[in-house]
Amino acid sequence: MQDWHSSSTLHGFEGGRSEFGLGENAGSDQVAFPCVPSPGKHAEDIFGELFNEANNFYIRANSLQDRIDRLAVKVTQLDSTVEEVSLQDINMKKAFKSSTVQDQQVVSKNSIPNPVADIYNQSDKPPPLNILTPYRDDKKDGLKFYTDPSYFFDLWKEKMLQDTEDKRKEKRRQKEQKRIDGTTREVKKVRKARNRRQEWNMMAYDKELRPDTRLSQSVHHGASSEGSLSPDTRCVCVCVFVCMCVCKQGLASL
Repeated sequence: MQDWHSSSTLHGFEGGRSEFGLGENAGSDQVAFPCVPSPGKHAEDIFGELFNEANNFYIRANSLQDRIDRLAVKVTQLDSTVEEVSLQDINMKKAFKSSTVQDQQVVSKNSIPNPVADIYNQSDKPPPLNILTPYRDDKKDGLKFYTDPSYFFDLWKEKMLQDTEDKRKEKRRQKEQKRIDGTTREVKKVRKARNRRQEWNMMAYDKELRPDTRLSQSVHHGASSEGSLSPDTRCVCVCVFVCMCVCKQGLASL
């Protein structure tokens, strides 16, 4: 018994027993976790927070499963041929409104677990480097060079803004490309408008006495392109006119 007491004294039991029951581990725990006075208590609190979160998730999952089961039974028993619901009854029913609170700012100071908050409150405060801010030429906060809690948020915000700017530039480039392609595209031929008066005048003649429409189109095309009729075209028009006059006289004599 005396030998055990002497050996335990050599291993550091004179400083008091640690939470784990081993005096030799007390010094190593303090070296490994200098900011944690009691690693066992800290681990217990952390796992307690995890258990509470898992329990809340389990309760929500069971509640959702019960709602799904009741809805499945109600859907199978619904008969549209028997149960008729009027439009007024549908409007009188209140819409479903969820009471679930959405998680926001999960890394904010208010959402820190209690063990972490206790250690944060017991830790040393950063040096007052913010008193040097008025003496800086760039007007930056001097404390941010030592610690910057918003660094990752600012980095994410800069990335999102850069992605938005890149998308805006891409849309502007596509619009410019479409405008360039629109100016260099092939000019389409416009269809000639229909002349109703000319069509009715043509219908006034018999089928045998109607002039050739293809010939008249070529005549008009030649007049519009060259500004005046060519000699060949004039001869053709004269011949057509003479034939029409002869035919009219022959019909009149009959």
